[in-house]
Amino acid sequence: MAFDLVLAEEGGRTSRGSVGNMRKYVVFLNELHASGPIDFEQLESWWIERVREFFSGKPFVLRFDASKSLRTVVRDLLSQAEKRQAQANGSTFVGTMLQHLVGAKLNLLLDSPLHHHGASVADDVSGREGDFIIEDVSIHVTTSPSEALIRKCRRNLENGMKPVIITTYRGAVLAEGLAEQADMADRIDVFEAEQFIAGNLYEIGKFAQIGRRTTAEQLISEYNAIVDECETDPSLRIDVFR
Repeated sequence: MAFDLVLAEEGGRTSRGSVGNMRKYVVFLNELHASGPIDFEQLESWWIERVREFFSGKPFVLRFDASKSLRTVVRDLLSQAEKRQAQANGSTFVGTMLQHLVGAKLNLLLDSPLHHHGASVADDVSGREGDFIIEDVSIHVTTSPSEALIRKCRRNLENGMKPVIITTYRGAVLAEGLAEQADMADRIDVFEAEQFIAGNLYEIGKFAQIGRRTTAEQLISEYNAIVDECETDPSLRIDVFR
């Protein structure tokens, strides 16, 4: 899904200070040119990186449109994270957002909040059976199911736990294939994340339009609280635009 980022709503001649800043910049360029030829491609690349840094520091945005499906609303959030991740090598924005959205959804559903962990905290290091443990259910949230995850699910079964994998649409196909190869397809539940989250938003909101919107806003409030508690990057937060 396309998502347009706006650097400045009033970045033209009507902005206060723009003309003065432009004149200072021209003076700077002339002084730079006096020392030798200017590499304008390098200069442009420098500004592009500054713009990327600007947007990477801003929260994600939820625009609730009653005419769109709840799956589309969730998909748009994940698409924003995917776009930002593509611009920052080595980052895991999508996986982090997915884990905390699922955690927020579970908080809304359960009588008492779960204990949450930072997305970078591995299950093995923390001694957990999965990302979330509810009764005898071990929930694994991932964007990239792997054979190692299937082995972890096998250990869940051996320990009397019921493994559940929540992942992206593409991840669900992969997880089901890996489970089938391991002869465990009938013992692991695999859910596509958008449907998993959207389905409960309908149920918690009692299928009413105002209920869906209120529940979506509650989901984001829970999500932001988890990010504040478990993560060090405030740009993972989500702003709700009414």
